[in-house]
Amino acid sequence: MTQSRTVLVPEGLAGERVDAALARLLGLSRTAAADLAAAGEVSVNGTVVGKSARVADGDLLDVTIPAPAVGPSIEPTPIPDLQIVHDDDDIVVVDKPPGVAAHPSVGWSGPDVLGGLLAAGYQITTSGASERQGIVSRLDVGTSGLMVVAKSEYGYSRLKQAFRSRSVDKTYHTLVQGLPDPLSGTIDAPIGRHPGHDYKFAVMDSGRHSVTHYELVEAFRAASLLEIKLETGRTHQIRVHFSALRHPCVGDLTYGADPVLARRLRLERQWLHAVGLGFEHPGTGEWVTFASDYSADLGRALDLL
Repeated sequence: MTQSRTVLVPEGLAGERVDAALARLLGLSRTAAADLAAAGEVSVNGTVVGKSARVADGDLLDVTIPAPAVGPSIEPTPIPDLQIVHDDDDIVVVDKPPGVAAHPSVGWSGPDVLGGLLAAGYQITTSGASERQGIVSRLDVGTSGLMVVAKSEYGYSRLKQAFRSRSVDKTYHTLVQGLPDPLSGTIDAPIGRHPGHDYKFAVMDSGRHSVTHYELVEAFRAASLLEIKLETGRTHQIRVHFSALRHPCVGDLTYGADPVLARRLRLERQWLHAVGLGFEHPGTGEWVTFASDYSADLGRALDLL
């Protein structure tokens, strides 16, 4: 079954390529958007365009998404450890356990947040790509903590705009190897897909603007607990930035962490947790904040340190 969508290009996306604009507006991956354009499924103001065409403020962007292009479907899958922190007509805030993806994806056969919510009886907006309905930001499979999912179309559009305009307060705690110098600061380094590994990202000149603010919470002999504020939200941003500084997240073997230390602390994933989330509620307009305690494995690792 195909899905047809028509969206108005906002001023903030003027000058963007068609594939980039589609990815931002509909929640598609950049690759999926480019494939749709290459297949002749995208038009601007009634004219079929390729992926590299530029859009202008006020353009009408039409796209037809064939069923095979929208990715894996959402399957109801109970997740006993998925905690509901807040629930109302517009949003549901969850505390995601480790080992759970944000949404279904190719190559992932484990549980995901959307499937867990569906199994628990929650109705999520159909806005966004079919496998990412209601998702406005994601956490890695190995990262635990707070995530917000939109339940209404209005909530989805308002939250997407809030994340795009960087008006969402995202706070993480991470345990990194060694002691960063200085003890607090800002990492401003562009991040792009790793040229040698599709599943990894790296600091590179051709990457996207990425800014991470950090401050020391507690220093241990072999590692440091940091509080992180994200100004941008790139994939693997915290993990990549601290790996580039040679202070990888403890347990993050993908980005160069010491496997001996990970085994000593009995960690099977990166020590990274989304502890705080704040944003303007899309329904009430009030500023709301949510907090999350460390997962059991992360608390145990601190005790062992």
